[in-house]
Amino acid sequence: MGVFKFKQFSVCDDRATMKVGTDAVLLGAWANVSEAKTILDIGSGSGVISLMMAQRSNEDAKIDAVELLCEDSQQASENVANALWQDKISIFNTSIQDFNPGIKYDCIICNPPFFSKSLLPPAESRRTSRHDTTLTHNDLLEVSIRLLAPDGRLSVILPFAEGEAFILKALSRKLFMNRFTRFFTRPGKLQERSLLEFRFTRGELQEDSLVHYQSDNQWTDEYCRLTKGFYLAQ
Repeated sequence: MGVFKFKQFSVCDDRATMKVGTDAVLLGAWANVSEAKTILDIGSGSGVISLMMAQRSNEDAKIDAVELLCEDSQQASENVANALWQDKISIFNTSIQDFNPGIKYDCIICNPPFFSKSLLPPAESRRTSRHDTTLTHNDLLEVSIRLLAPDGRLSVILPFAEGEAFILKALSRKLFMNRFTRFFTRPGKLQERSLLEFRFTRGELQEDSLVHYQSDNQWTDEYCRLTKGFYLAQ
């Protein structure tokens, strides 16, 4: 069984399509949920981001996790049932396009499908999770506009090129980037990921960079500070 142990919870991902990885941990640690009462995790997979949100958010915050794939949804439910925050998280096995909760969210978080033009993999489940065959970036933006509270935040992580395109698509829909972190695996390497936060109101852009590994393959101090609440190794 694949079990990823964090400081305050564990995540089994042996049946999940996408395993627990750096992207999910990055987004879960980076997203601003300081005052959020309602949080939506789109494409929750095994539930790792929802559990991170539960750990980081206020005691009375409520988290809705929406996952299309049945196996992933079931495993997320099991992981939540074994965690400290069962009352904070609700799992929904449905498409986000059909999800109508009747509320608006202070924070929407998504580690979205990355690829739209690359060769599709043969496995149907992996195709669904990594390619935008069931959730295009346009879909994600339209859903976010529908479900985001007026003062809410949409936080996503994307590869550099996909992130640049997403910024322009969001801007065309009057969603403005307020926070931007460029993520690099090592010094001197090309930018690997973009961590992006959008709001309905245009504010002063908070922009910075984050490097994962030092030249000696040790984690940087900045990465350790960001993730210190989660990794057992810290």
